[in-house]
Amino acid sequence: MHPAQRSDTRLTYDDFLLFPDDGKRHELIDGVHYVTPSPRLRHQDLVGRLHFEFLLYLREHPEAGRVFMAPVDVVMSSHDIVVPDLIFIAGDQTGIMTEANIQGAPALVVEVLSKRTRKRDAQTKRRLF
Repeated sequence: MHPAQRSDTRLTYDDFLLFPDDGKRHELIDGVHYVTPSPRLRHQDLVGRLHFEFLLYLREHPEAGRVFMAPVDVVMSSHDIVVPDLIFIAGDQTGIMTEANIQGAPALVVEVLSKRTRKRDAQTKRRLF
């Protein structure tokens, strides 16, 4: 008698591609779909200021890397696709960038914590990176 095969019902990147482009942040973590409403203005202000500071530095040091603001998909595995607030790709890891997304862990990700997403950002997503 053979042991019963466990069906993997986790969502994958192929499922992720079918999610609507509705202005909300869609992520998969261990195949579970998370939807976060659009960020608040204070959140966007902080992310924008950080992005600006990175851009100022990279203007003088373009070989250091690239910086991106959400929404940019970071594909960690077929079951883990996240959208950090800010992503820095070091100059020696530009090979993880594709036209559609980032494949693998960036040198630095920034998540501006909020009450709604603090636990997922600070614990669950942090473990992915």
